[in-house]
Amino acid sequence: QLQLVESGGGLVQPGGSLRLSCAASGFTLDVLHIGWFRQAPGKEREGVSCISASGRSTNYADSVKGRFTISRDNAKNTVDLQMNNLKTEDTAIYYCARLFSCITIATMRAFDAWGQGTQVTVSS
Repeated sequence: QLQLVESGGGLVQPGGSLRLSCAASGFTLDVLHIGWFRQAPGKEREGVSCISASGRSTNYADSVKGRFTISRDNAKNTVDLQMNNLKTEDTAIYYCARLFSCITIATMRAFDAWGQGTQVTVSS
């Protein structure tokens, strides 16, 4: 089973930026569809963004469009999520996952069990 490890979370003020990374050992991420999800306190986990195996297709939730960018760093074997202009409502635990497909945010489904995630807190 593929195990992904998320990192890069932290505490940031509104309007600030963070860069999350999703890393794997023993697997090459650039042949997989990878997605980022988040779960805020008291809410269901939701899809945030995904990138196709080819890297040619990306999708974003409406709430993060124009602020978040997903990308691959093949040299590091990571999929990163650059988050700019963060808002308090972005506060959540962020998870990455291998996906069955990256066609729409609504159809994002994780292939494996969830990892630990990384906490993002946006607060003044």
